[in-house]
Amino acid sequence: MIILGVILIILGVVLGINIITTIGIILAVVGLVLTILGAVGRGVGGRKTYF
Repeated sequence: MIILGVILIILGVVLGINIITTIGIILAVVGLVLTILGAVGRGVGGRKTYF
């Protein structure tokens, strides 16, 4: 999810499409939150790691 978010951020900036950049930022933040929760030991949705 983090990688997809970063790719969308880059594409949004290069192509000048703001909605893609916004979606990329949201995906990157959600991915980071899920990764941090998994590292702490608090699984979300029954999983501790999201790829």
